[in-house]
Amino acid sequence: MNASMKFTENAMLNKPTATLITSATYGNAVEIRDGFRALAFREKDFFGAMDPLVMVDHYRMTEPTFGAHPHAGLSAVSVLFEDSEGEFHNRDSLGNDFNLMPGDLYWLKAGAGVVHDESPRSGAKIHGLQVFVNLPSVIKKSKPKSLHIKAQNIPVYEESGIRVRIVLGMSNGIAGQKSPALPMTILDGQIDSNAVFSHRLQDEENAWIYAIKGELQLTVDGREIRLLAGQSIAVSQTASAPETAIQLSNRKTPPAHFTLFSAEPVNEAFVQKGPFVMSSELEIAQVEADFAAGKLGRLV
Repeated sequence: MNASMKFTENAMLNKPTATLITSATYGNAVEIRDGFRALAFREKDFFGAMDPLVMVDHYRMTEPTFGAHPHAGLSAVSVLFEDSEGEFHNRDSLGNDFNLMPGDLYWLKAGAGVVHDESPRSGAKIHGLQVFVNLPSVIKKSKPKSLHIKAQNIPVYEESGIRVRIVLGMSNGIAGQKSPALPMTILDGQIDSNAVFSHRLQDEENAWIYAIKGELQLTVDGREIRLLAGQSIAVSQTASAPETAIQLSNRKTPPAHFTLFSAEPVNEAFVQKGPFVMSSELEIAQVEADFAAGKLGRLV
């Protein structure tokens, strides 16, 4: 059963309105050796409303974990939070070899295939999100491309009690840079007690909202949702829905930290196998063979 089928069944069972809002969902804990801890979120848990996101890992990494690995048919996106410490060494078969710093973004549109490696430098403590973004079938085999945005070049929306980095896309009239693949907005925000922030979705966009720290009160399409640290929800608009405003507030004393992704869904069935997201099992087998034959490139 693919993600779009799950969305349809869930919507029918719940007598859908113009906007589908999923239940607040905790991520699954993942630990790899002593140097990697994460909360993992997968599209299957959100009935298609997370589309075009395939997975998000909220992680802390202190030592090399995965080694060089391939990607194809997706974009692999790294969002580093500002409280990261030290350098995150990034290399890929496009010839990139540099350090990501706290607050940076790296978007790797894998397309037809790349080899990639990210690892903390000695003594670094990396805190961020690793995100897989689906690509439409027409560009799954396109030429790979990358985008590195340094923290100092990310615009910030600020008002009393609110600080939101426009890591990518646009919010509240402030435009950040554009992705090298699908248009997407990524927000990384802090909300103090009794402050309120709003983001308006564009026509037919989906959104995924995650409480990183603290507690959030969301108002979406007239409905209120409480979101605790470690919980996320997805929001999906139908074609007939008016543009939906997502209001985030903090009714508690400690500052709340959140992230929000919004984009139009791909609305295509896909097959994921580890670092590959393709349109069929046959395409998965082909890209695995291409990787084994060295056709996805190599790290220099």
